[in-house]
Amino acid sequence: MFSRQRKARVLFGLSDVVLTTLAFEAAYQTRSVLQLHFLFFLTVQQKALVLGFSLVAWVLIGRSLDVYEKLDSAHPRIILRDTARQCALGALCLVIFEYALRMDLSRFFVISFSSYTWVLLLLFRLTAGRVIGVIRREFAAPHYVMVVGTGERARRLAQALERSLDYGIRLRGFLSDHADSDAGEVTLDATYPVRAITDLPLLLRQHVIDEIIFAVESESLASLEEYFLLCDEEGVRTRVAVDFFPHVNSTVSLERFGATPLLTFSAVPYDEIRLLLKRTVDVLLAVAGLVVLAPFMLVIAILIRLTSRGPAIFRQVRCGLNGRRFVFYKFRSMCENAEELKETLAHLSTRETAFKIPDDPRLTPVGRYLRKFSVDEWPQLWNVLRGDMSMVGPRPAVPSEVEQYKRWQRRRLRMRPGLTCLWAVSGRDNVDFETWMKLDMQYIDNWSLALDWKILLRTIPRVLAGRGAN
Repeated sequence: MFSRQRKARVLFGLSDVVLTTLAFEAAYQTRSVLQLHFLFFLTVQQKALVLGFSLVAWVLIGRSLDVYEKLDSAHPRIILRDTARQCALGALCLVIFEYALRMDLSRFFVISFSSYTWVLLLLFRLTAGRVIGVIRREFAAPHYVMVVGTGERARRLAQALERSLDYGIRLRGFLSDHADSDAGEVTLDATYPVRAITDLPLLLRQHVIDEIIFAVESESLASLEEYFLLCDEEGVRTRVAVDFFPHVNSTVSLERFGATPLLTFSAVPYDEIRLLLKRTVDVLLAVAGLVVLAPFMLVIAILIRLTSRGPAIFRQVRCGLNGRRFVFYKFRSMCENAEELKETLAHLSTRETAFKIPDDPRLTPVGRYLRKFSVDEWPQLWNVLRGDMSMVGPRPAVPSEVEQYKRWQRRRLRMRPGLTCLWAVSGRDNVDFETWMKLDMQYIDNWSLALDWKILLRTIPRVLAGRGAN
């Protein structure tokens, strides 16, 4: 049943490949025909490289923005917004790719390419819902489903199945999980018969039933084992509604460890492919940052040593992914005995859990400017390269703060800590501790590669404007 939605997403992805290819060729021919000042020409190998990268970038960006999940049902305004974001980010990736390989692509070509792509994708997506609806109705075989159970959970599931009519799904009726149940009816948008579960062997012989969903209480599942085996023998797909598990924030998936099936609940991002891409971006940005900033970091280190006593680099133990402890690096912005003075200044802290003093008297004159422009954070690029941290993620806390966390706040430890996060671009020192924690939860619950880039891009102007920590 749900494979039809997956097929639709695959088709939308393939349509992006085709339309992006057409837009690429149209932009290239347009640039070739126009008699502009500079001659623009790509060899076959160069065209293949640029086009291949563009196709991968556009599809991955579309997937990270969940564009393909809602194309056939989204409001035109949402389609317009998502398509514009996808093409803008795609063009940005192409510019970065061009700069990295020193290809010197025509600016007119890049702008034309992204514009053509936006127009073609928009025209297709605005009509996709109607076209696919007609194709499903006229050419797709109906998918017949029965629901085991007649309670509230089963009825909610049946209503969702009714709303999936455009996907070719047809609800045949209900099966009562009580063997001696009398025949009856359930009325939703339509009226459906209720049959006893003992009638299932006969129903499978007399009717086309593609799938059976068990939406019953957990204590009833064991008594229905023979019907699971019956469906297994006849090759009928079965599913179990698992919304009776108390996992409010979790994503549910079924995996196998050897021969053992495991029902997995995850309240944090677990997509290994996207997390691998996130880690790849972290490494690339950390290497680039360390190479570019190395001379400036040397000058800053010397300046710190000349203007105050103590080492240039401040080291502190912080809590990382799942509570792992690591050594955290910063340029020292405070006096040498800042940690020793912390207890005597605790009464000035404006936060209950995290220690924070406005206009901290421990700051050195140089350190105040390092903090203002977040320059003191630069050594953490080494933490990012080592894998202790990410470019974007909840800020790493000291163990003493973590010990004071409420239970719901500990979920922020399940994401690799970062140089910047939603808290850093939402007021930073003006945000109270409770809001800070909620922003971290918001980041975790809505994480995507696109969100990481959005936070990074919002961080840059804040840093340049000197709106870092005080």
